[in-house]
Amino acid sequence: MELTVLGMSGTWPPPGGATCGYLVSHEDTTVWLDAGTGTFARLQEHIAVDQISAIVISHAHPDHFVDVIPAFYARHYGKLGGPDLPFYSPEGFVEQASLLVSEGGRDVMSEAYAFTTVHGGDSFTVGGISFDAVEMTHIGVHALGYRIEAGGHVLAYTGDTGPCDAVVDLARGADVLLAEATYQEDSEILPFHLSARQAATHAAAAGVGELLLTHLTPGLDPEVSRAEAAESFDGTVRVAYEGMKVQVGT
Repeated sequence: MELTVLGMSGTWPPPGGATCGYLVSHEDTTVWLDAGTGTFARLQEHIAVDQISAIVISHAHPDHFVDVIPAFYARHYGKLGGPDLPFYSPEGFVEQASLLVSEGGRDVMSEAYAFTTVHGGDSFTVGGISFDAVEMTHIGVHALGYRIEAGGHVLAYTGDTGPCDAVVDLARGADVLLAEATYQEDSEILPFHLSARQAATHAAAAGVGELLLTHLTPGLDPEVSRAEAAESFDGTVRVAYEGMKVQVGT
């Protein structure tokens, strides 16, 4: 299984950057996991629009989903992909997103995307990639983390969350934990996001093989985040960057 980072900034993109979004690929299946600002353009550097096997969204905050709108335009009006692309998202997402492109009350987004609402505890499969959804601790929306498995290897993705036991359950024994790390220790730390050190503490408790930090607030020094995480996690710690490719389980 291969992870490609399309964007890794939290909340807003820095110059030339993008907010959170990734490709998860195995054999002939490629899933677009979160679709933050700028990630659709980056996606097309790696695959064609009609090669997306499915879209999976963690929660309905704009920095994780707004680029499903230009992707909808490209597929629906630009004819760059067929209808009914499988689309998995938490409770409340579809109603919010569909209003953004409604045509006189007609839900045209549902003509391009085949929506499935996912709850914590649900599982689904796209090609040879399986997803187990776990409810996270975030603010104002249902937020899901995903435990993703293919070829006998596991990638755990927190989406956005504050400190909680669910992160440890999500990541238990995973080859790679892709964890949000919004803050550093000298930042204001709020209970619905993780600092780099908190991400590392959860990774250590879960016994993961590698910790990959994402969702950093723009302007933070990634090396500081990496160093703070490394103080609490003995395994490999890296910070995600646009274009990064990670082989999960090798």
